[in-house]
Amino acid sequence: MLLILKADVDKGGVAYRKLWEYLENLQGIRASMHDTQGEQQCLTEIYLLGDTVRLDPAELASFEVVDRVVRISREYKILGRHQEDGRAGGFSYNGVSFSQDNLHVFAGLCAVDCAEHVEQMLQALQAAGQSCTRMGAYKPRTSPYSFQGHGRECLPYVFELAGKYGIRVIAMEVTHDSHVDEIHAALEQTGKPTGVMLQVGTRNTQNFELLKYLGRQQAYPILFKRGFGITLNESLNAAEYLAHEGNSRVIFCLRGVKSNMGDPHRNLVDFAHIPLLKRYTRMPVCVDPSHAVGTRACAPDGIPDVFHAAAQGVVAGANMVLVDFHPRPELALVDGPQALLLRELPWFLEDMHIAHEAYVQRRRIVPPPD
Repeated sequence: MLLILKADVDKGGVAYRKLWEYLENLQGIRASMHDTQGEQQCLTEIYLLGDTVRLDPAELASFEVVDRVVRISREYKILGRHQEDGRAGGFSYNGVSFSQDNLHVFAGLCAVDCAEHVEQMLQALQAAGQSCTRMGAYKPRTSPYSFQGHGRECLPYVFELAGKYGIRVIAMEVTHDSHVDEIHAALEQTGKPTGVMLQVGTRNTQNFELLKYLGRQQAYPILFKRGFGITLNESLNAAEYLAHEGNSRVIFCLRGVKSNMGDPHRNLVDFAHIPLLKRYTRMPVCVDPSHAVGTRACAPDGIPDVFHAAAQGVVAGANMVLVDFHPRPELALVDGPQALLLRELPWFLEDMHIAHEAYVQRRRIVPPPD
C-alpha cells in the first residue's frame, strides 16, 4: 500500500509524527519513506509492506498529512504505476526536466577518444541548440583486449568542454562504485560546469550490489538499460533496486534484445514496449537505436536504419533518444560502424522533431473514454 503525503509536508510537525506513531504500531507492517524533489515542491511517499490487505484505506486517508492512499498492484512498488494512480512521473536535474511527456536527444560519443573529438561534438550540439549529450569514459567490453575507455583521465576536459558549450547533462556509463567517486571528484575539481546522468549498461542490469550503491547516492539520476538476455519484468525489478535504496530519479532505456531473429541488425528492436512501460511505470522511457541497429546502413529511401528505429521509438512515445555520433567514425575506438556523422546531426534532430509531432498528433485524435 502507498501513502502519498501532501506536498512539502512538515516532517517536524505534530501531524506528521502522529501518522508515524500510528504506522509504527501496526503489527506485521513495515513502512519505508521516499522523497522526490521536484522543481517547485517535495513529494513524500510512504510504502507499507507486509500484510496490508487488512488495512482500511479510509482510515489511513483520514490523517491530516495524507493526500491519497493507493493499493500497490505491481511488484516494482516505487517505480510502478499502480491502480488508480494518476501521478505524473519524472524529475528535474540541473535545469532539465525529464518526464513521460517530453523528449530529449542525447547525441554524442559512445566512447571518448580525444579532447579534439569531444570539442567538435559539443560544438555541433551547441550549434543545434542541444543541452544534453552522451560521453563514454568507462566502457565494459566483451573482450579483455578491447579498449575499455580512458576513465578518470578524460573526465576533467570532458566536463570543462561541456560547460564551455552549454551542455547541462551528460549520460555516462559507470561499472563500479569507484567511478561515481571519480566523476564527483572531477566535477568538483572543474567547478561543476555540467551535470551527469549515471548510466547502468545492459551488462550490469543484474549487478545488484552496484545498483544498491547507485540507489543510495542522491547526487545523480540514473539511466537504466534493459538487460539484453532477460525478460522485461526482470529488468524492471532490477531497476527497482535503485528506487528501493532511495534514488527514484530513473529513466528506463530500451536498447534491443539478443536474438538471432534481429539479424542482420545487432539486436532485435524492442520499441513496442514503450507504451507498455509507460503503462506499467512512471519512469520516462529512452530508446537507444544505435545499439539496437549497430550499423550506418541505409534503405533505398536514403534514410539510415538508425533514423528509422529512433523515429519508431519516438512515434511510440519515447521521452529520450540515446544515439551515437562521431566526428570521424573511422577513427572511433568503440562502435564506429554505427556512429552517425556530425553533418547528419541537424537532419537527425529534425527527423526526431517530425516523429515527436506525429506522436503529439496521435494523442490529439484519441477519442474520449466511454
